[in-house]
Amino acid sequence: MHMLLVVNHDYVCFVSSVHSDRKSPSKNNSPRDIRSTTAPSSLAEDDVVVVRPEESLRGEIVVPNLKMFTFAELRSATRNFRPATVLGEGGFGTVFRGWIDEKTYAPSTVGHGIPVAVKKSNSDSSQGFKEWQAEVKFLGKFSHPNVVKLLGYCWEERQLLLVYEYVQKGSLENHLFRKGAEPLPWEVRLKIMLGAARGLAFLHTTEKQVIYRDLKSANILLDGDFNAKLSDFGLAKLGPANGDSHVSTGVVGTYGYAAPEYVATGHLYLKSDVFGFGVVLLEIITGLRVVDMFRPNGQQNLVDWARPFLPDKRRLKKIMDPELGKEYPLRAAAQAAELILNCLESDPKNRPGAEELVEALEHISAIKKNPKGSNAGSRQPTARPEESTPTNYRHHNHHRSPRNPGRGAVDRLRVSPGPLRVKRP
Repeated sequence: MHMLLVVNHDYVCFVSSVHSDRKSPSKNNSPRDIRSTTAPSSLAEDDVVVVRPEESLRGEIVVPNLKMFTFAELRSATRNFRPATVLGEGGFGTVFRGWIDEKTYAPSTVGHGIPVAVKKSNSDSSQGFKEWQAEVKFLGKFSHPNVVKLLGYCWEERQLLLVYEYVQKGSLENHLFRKGAEPLPWEVRLKIMLGAARGLAFLHTTEKQVIYRDLKSANILLDGDFNAKLSDFGLAKLGPANGDSHVSTGVVGTYGYAAPEYVATGHLYLKSDVFGFGVVLLEIITGLRVVDMFRPNGQQNLVDWARPFLPDKRRLKKIMDPELGKEYPLRAAAQAAELILNCLESDPKNRPGAEELVEALEHISAIKKNPKGSNAGSRQPTARPEESTPTNYRHHNHHRSPRNPGRGAVDRLRVSPGPLRVKRP
């Protein structure tokens, strides 16, 4: 069985052409009937068709050159999906490390060829298929240094897999919160956020704008030089068209990072991504997770608790990550805090655009620490009881639905498309 991957700006679909004696799966037990179509008679088997490829200032829309792997090839590349090769797990799949030949992409042995990340998706749900489909749709045609590269895919019977470039240092989340992780210097933290901002600006400025919809520290991967790469495009959506300000859609995402207007109404704006960016920047400067139910009452939601500290330099020092010590310029931290507040504006119209994020972070990155060490202050002030600084609980990871931000272990929000009301603090 051969698959035709048909991509344009509005959809991606897969068309099977059956030959030999293999039978096509029935409509009832395969996701193939979702967004299916009939192959044009002029297309040869295994053709890849791209409609209107364009270039962008910060990257380019390219003709996908994705390899269609067989399940047997990826099973071999990952040593039968051995548990020891697991890199991470998400709501709709497990990611394994594998090895393939650099030129032919044929499966290789450990240490030979190039390492890759193989995501084995859960095909038992329509949402799992939709996320797999969205990743091929967007990553298959994007080329940008701050967006992870998709090398190929596999769709064999009910097996849905994706093959990405291997990003050596893993996620920003692990570097910030994993117990025993080496602390990231201030300059590296800014470099990471600047790279993430450039990737986001690329998505927002392509001719057909893309809303990422799942910007969080777990989805920012880091290469060997700590360059950021946005990953996991399973929730990405095309932006508004025909003069509309937003798109309406069901509410999915991760509690704490999702913009309030989106959670409340299902209205998704380009600048809904900017809210999530501000949350990650807040995690970067504080070293704290956006939500941690093991922190004291009143401090469990980082955004709500930290917001009053951000406008004032003296109070800001109380919530800066202790792992930074005094090794950061207070003026730069204050400007980062101001940028965070702008990103967290309740009205998306008042948030900066992604290109403005890039400009602001370039300016902040240029601010260097006073060699005398006076900028960060020689003594950390003692916090008053009513604004005590929380303990850094770095190793808890709890994602929750906005309906129930309790001690659940839900990776993503999956709620009905209808309006969702959030109790305001």
